[in-house]
Amino acid sequence: MPPALPNIPMFSFFKKKPKEEVPVVVAEPAPVVPVVTAPASPASVVATPAVVATPTIVTAPVAEVTPAQAPVLAEVAAPQAPEPEQKRSWLSRLKAGLAKTSSNLTTLFIGARIDDDLYEELEAALLTSDAGVEATQFLLDGLKKKVKEDKLTDAEQVKAALKVLLLELLTPLQKPLELGRYQPMVMMITGVNGAGKTTTIGKLAKHMQTHQQSVLLAAGDTFRAAAREQLTIWGERNNVTVISQESGDPAAVAFDAVASARARGTDVVMVDTAGRLPTQLHLMEELKKIKRVIAKGMDGAPQEVLLIIDGNTGQNALAQVKAFDDALQLTGLVITKLDGTAKGGVLAAIAKNRPVPVYFIGIGEQIEDLQPFNAQEFVDALLS
Repeated sequence: MPPALPNIPMFSFFKKKPKEEVPVVVAEPAPVVPVVTAPASPASVVATPAVVATPTIVTAPVAEVTPAQAPVLAEVAAPQAPEPEQKRSWLSRLKAGLAKTSSNLTTLFIGARIDDDLYEELEAALLTSDAGVEATQFLLDGLKKKVKEDKLTDAEQVKAALKVLLLELLTPLQKPLELGRYQPMVMMITGVNGAGKTTTIGKLAKHMQTHQQSVLLAAGDTFRAAAREQLTIWGERNNVTVISQESGDPAAVAFDAVASARARGTDVVMVDTAGRLPTQLHLMEELKKIKRVIAKGMDGAPQEVLLIIDGNTGQNALAQVKAFDDALQLTGLVITKLDGTAKGGVLAAIAKNRPVPVYFIGIGEQIEDLQPFNAQEFVDALLS
């Protein structure tokens, strides 16, 4: 059995030793003001009365967090360990969501002989699970080498060897999302239509609030009719301010949100964007524009550019990662909907071809159904 990996938390917090004899002054975090939705004219703003989406009124931007302040932020926002019962429930549901792929892989080793037929069947099962050609060949070559070097003769030993190889392949994708490094941290959320961007934003906002982070949302999806309303509902649920315009430019909405967050001392800004296919080049160019405009509002922003992927899209998910990464230089992924017909092997394909960190995976609609990606847990669910 592979050695157990250390449990990486959902979030990590920027820690740096403060300079000696420098007093640390940390202001109280700004209170989170609920969304107030007023009747809007075509150019009105749906936000709290205290936030007007006009950058010219922002006169007191908040400075970025200094290294001396960061340890204090990390101490205040220390992550909380999940309840054991909740963790067991999550693992059982993850295993259930990947049951189809798991069954196809694990049944191969029941009473099997270690020969070419086993390798051919394993190759077919990996390809069917959306692992892709490169990752499949990588795993098969490594497995054959390990069987030969370790003189493995039992099918269960071969399965254990496959688990080790798959774990080594997926572990580089496991990385926590850092909080407290910037003030504010700006997150740009992207993805194709139907991947679950807006819902994921709502879940992430709730998770961050449990880690004492104040959050502001920007309704930058100005194409989908119900996008603003859906995000506003999540804002009301979480008592989070939402910056929105009835018919505004998404880049302007993002700029105003960043300016408002700096003025209010908000910890995290999440910018929703309209869904689009990688082949829609004019819309991909608009994403680049939004990123450039955010950078004008705050140097170095957005610090996180996340791509939300539907776990049921198979190898198309890899094409999405490549296209969005080429356009925006992705910093992380969130894989959603691993609770139905999702095959799970696509993570191996991503790890082999474009190893962008996977921050979270989701297996349902509830808040607790979004959890940090843990390579050991994922491999156990696939090859238990």
